[in-house]
Amino acid sequence: MPLNLPHNLPAIDILSKEHIFVMSDLRASTQDIRPLKIAILNLMPLKITTETDLIRLLSNSPLQIEIDFVQLETHFPKNTPIEHLIEFYKPFSIIKKNFYDGFIVTGAPVELIPFEEVNYWQELTDIFNWAQTHVTSTFYICWAAQAAMYHFYGINKYPLEKKLFGVFKHNINDPSFPLFRGFDDEFYVPHSRHTTVCIDEIEKHPELTILSQSDEAGVYIISSRGGREFYVTGHSEYSPLTLHNEYMRDKERGLDSVEIPKNYYRNNDPSQPPLVLWRSHANLLFINWLNYFVYQATPYDISKIEELGDL
Repeated sequence: MPLNLPHNLPAIDILSKEHIFVMSDLRASTQDIRPLKIAILNLMPLKITTETDLIRLLSNSPLQIEIDFVQLETHFPKNTPIEHLIEFYKPFSIIKKNFYDGFIVTGAPVELIPFEEVNYWQELTDIFNWAQTHVTSTFYICWAAQAAMYHFYGINKYPLEKKLFGVFKHNINDPSFPLFRGFDDEFYVPHSRHTTVCIDEIEKHPELTILSQSDEAGVYIISSRGGREFYVTGHSEYSPLTLHNEYMRDKERGLDSVEIPKNYYRNNDPSQPPLVLWRSHANLLFINWLNYFVYQATPYDISKIEELGDL
């Protein structure tokens, strides 16, 4: 999908070298169509890496997308140059009157902190509430998925005995659900987290539907309001080397508990390159979300999103 991006965003140069088509705002301005408007609240510390990972997956469809990167106003990131944030990110107060066809909220490295003790929790929950009336479909990833389910439904997160780290096999509970068009019966997803949610708690809420899960990694995708929200506990957006970089970072920190990511390196040998098992699933996941739950569901008059019910 041609993405309407600021012409000097670092991701454009990176992805062009991968032969992935993205479109700068200079060229997009000559196309007389209504682009899909997607907002991304990027809570990850390495923001440029996350931007690139998400743009890579949003770029494979014939429609034009216009992206707004959103930042919190009650939390200031330490690992991204201030110049990058000023140039490419908009504070939530600037965009909160807007409507968006889609919204993505990333994970954050705060999963071992109780939700209410996260220093930007109030602003984040205000954004969660805003999305329900200003966005056609929202895609919550990893910690954001746990946080949103806790906020809306009281679903708790629980610490794992050890970090869930690696690439795991998953199954589909309803193969006819449009999000899984073109999926194989089994597929792989990267996970990297210290906490999990309990399937029994989720099943107590008829508003929530468990769409996919894993014997090892647990619940993977949950939906609500017919696809107005998706809660995704894994990291299908990860690039091939993300788990490797996390592994090397933790080793350099001298963490005794760090383990080799499961099902990731060839022959389980960190000196060999990773075996990428999730790329096709990741592309299908984002393309299907954009097609069936954003493009086909959103009104042409974007202001009418607030009148939408369940999909």
